[in-house]
Order: sequence, then C-alpha cells, then structure tokens
Amino acid sequence: MKLYSYFRSSAAYRVRIALNLKQIAYDIEPVNLVNGDQRGEAYAEINPQGLIPSLQTDDGRTISQSLAICEWLEANYPSPALIPADPYEAARVRACVLLIACDIHPLNNLRILGYLENDLGVTPEQKNDWYQHWVEEGFAALEKTIAGTPYCFGSQATLADAFLIPQVFNARRFNVDMNPYPKIAAVAMACNERQAFIDAHPDQQADNPNRLP
Repeated sequence: MKLYSYFRSSAAYRVRIALNLKQIAYDIEPVNLVNGDQRGEAYAEINPQGLIPSLQTDDGRTISQSLAICEWLEANYPSPALIPADPYEAARVRACVLLIACDIHPLNNLRILGYLENDLGVTPEQKNDWYQHWVEEGFAALEKTIAGTPYCFGSQATLADAFLIPQVFNARRFNVDMNPYPKIAAVAMACNERQAFIDAHPDQQADNPNRLP
C-alpha cells in the first residue's frame, strides 16, 4: 500500500495512526503542501480534489478522504477493531470522529488559514484567534463526550483516538490552552506512549525537514 502524505497534515496523521494500529505495512509518498505539490498535474490524476491523504491499495485502486480510508481499512482489516461492534458504541465513536473531521479541522486547515491571511487580509493574530476559537469550541464538546479512561471510550483505542491525537498536536502548535480539557490531555498522554502513535507523529516522518532521530 502507498499513502500519499504530508508530515504535518492532520488528515494524513490520522490515517498513519490507523494503519499503524492495524499493523498494516505501507509506503509513504510525500506530497509537499507548502510547495504546492498537491496542485500539480501528477497528483491531480491521483486525487482530483488535490487534498491529502490518498491511499493506493495493493490492487492499484485509490481512496481519498481520511474517514473513507479508515472505514475501508476497518472493513478489510477488521482486527484490531477501531470501531466497536455494538451499534450504539460505534455511533458514539463516529460522532466523535465527525466532530473533529467536520466541525474542527476543516475550519483550521492550511488552505483555510492561508485564505484568511492572504486573500481576506486578516492579521496573524486574528488568524490565531480564529484557530483557537474553533478548536476550543470543539474541544469543550469533546471533553464532555469522551471517557478518557485511558482512551476516548475506555480501555481500547478506537478511531476516535486516531482522529483526536492529530487535533491535539495542532492545538498545542497554535498555543491552545489545554488546561480546560483534562480528559483530552489524558487521552493524548496515553496514546502518545504507544508505538503506533509515536511512529505516526509528524516528528518521525521522513519528509519532515526537522525529523527527530
């Protein structure tokens, strides 16, 4: 399998975590979002939307959108399960995933922040205020939703954890105060002690120019 990825893309980060938790072998094909590789003709043939990530399966087919990729992985590599078998518990996990993937992340990804600053002329301070506002609003809801014992929904990591950890990474990068979210912080601590999460971290990616040894 081949994952088209960028080291700091939270959507790619989620998929790396899911692949690692399921112990699926994959290769990384870097796509530099800062240099605009995603807008080139070569990548447009892979993903017409020009977004990261894309997953090329072993039979040569391509899947885009991080949640669609993770659902495909769950269907084809069911163990370990990242979505509970119980329909109600599965819905809770998916609701958490969608809160992050649909209500927090899209408002704060690179192309939105770039549009705010470059096209609408907001100051860097206003851009950071925008970022922090939407993260704080989403995290306030998540804090009331998750168990944090030690993972989002109990003793087993789920897709909710795979989606939450990249968002926490971004929140800290943009100086969001995590003190109001002790359960989220506890989940992040528990996850980041596991090798699957460590190996998926942006600092460990080959395309990170400041990659840690």
